Amino acid sequence: MIEINMFSAVRIAILATSALLTCAANGADIKGAGSAKAEPLYAALAAAYAKSHPMTLTYQASNSRDGLKQINAKAVDFGASDVPLSAEERKVANMLCLPTAISGVVPVVNIAGVRKGQLKLTGDVLADIFARKIVSWNDPRVTALNAGIKLPDQAITVITRTESSGLTYDFTDYLSKVSKTWAAGFGRDLTIKWAAGVVPVKGHAALVSAFRSTPGAIAFADFHHAKENELNYVLLKNRDGKYVGPDASSFSSAVRNSAWNKSAAYEESLTDQAGASSWPITAGTFILMPQKARNPEQAIAMLKFFAWSFAAGEAAIVKTDFVKLPDNVQGRVFGELAGVTDNAGVPLRWSLADVL
Repeated sequence: MIEINMFSAVRIAILATSALLTCAANGADIKGAGSAKAEPLYAALAAAYAKSHPMTLTYQASNSRDGLKQINAKAVDFGASDVPLSAEERKVANMLCLPTAISGVVPVVNIAGVRKGQLKLTGDVLADIFARKIVSWNDPRVTALNAGIKLPDQAITVITRTESSGLTYDFTDYLSKVSKTWAAGFGRDLTIKWAAGVVPVKGHAALVSAFRSTPGAIAFADFHHAKENELNYVLLKNRDGKYVGPDASSFSSAVRNSAWNKSAAYEESLTDQAGASSWPITAGTFILMPQKARNPEQAIAMLKFFAWSFAAGEAAIVKTDFVKLPDNVQGRVFGELAGVTDNAGVPLRWSLADVL
């Protein structure tokens, strides 16, 4: 599912405040890399954890493929990806791939006179907009969904990501489920050969800049950054035929109706889940770490941090517009964390009680 390519990345040290994250004499220095979407999540968790535990977290925000590349290169203690590894990939790499929290991907529009959460779209119409089959905001298929809204005779400018991105994977995974035409013509992946005429940009900051400066634009972003930048999100028609907006409750509804909640099967995609209030493009974010610790002491420090995050980090998770994992998923994750061993196969000695 994820192949390893060379990607450049900007190193970002997560320092909520120097007082909170200054490493004490015996404090841990944990390094992570990968998903840009997950950066604010891990920053908030690290800041909260460091109030009572000496630790510095340095996180290199780039993309999901780079997270896998960095952990395989032994350059970091954990990789971060918005796309889970398959069972076969985990087995071959001898790697754990564990979810940390849940959020969503949000289509956003820049249409004068249209308020946030006012425009309604269905999955097939959204797919045809990104496929450049619908090219104007007053196209009959769009106006039919939005009675009472005067949509302009204005060209739609589609802005997309050029770099490998878990957001792109989740977005195109959803489009592939709701549009056979999209699935056949474009499919789902971390990178997509977009339709002719789209405006490709690299990185979240460039996307926001291009989006804001382009009347008639449509793009997609992760929920935290869409909310932080006050971008105008749309309502999407979900599998139950209801128009819903993105927020913690609609992400939670999607998870409740998924195999994550029913059987702790977090390998399943969370897009297009049942539920009257479910957001259609809900998605998790994941950490990657070796099943056999390369440095047991360092691994224990990391395991304690993530175990604390699951058990006591909900306030920090909510602060960054993510949703915590269902209890049974947390139970499975704790079990897998407890199964990390040294090179001889002996389980590492640590306890959640050590950090609570």
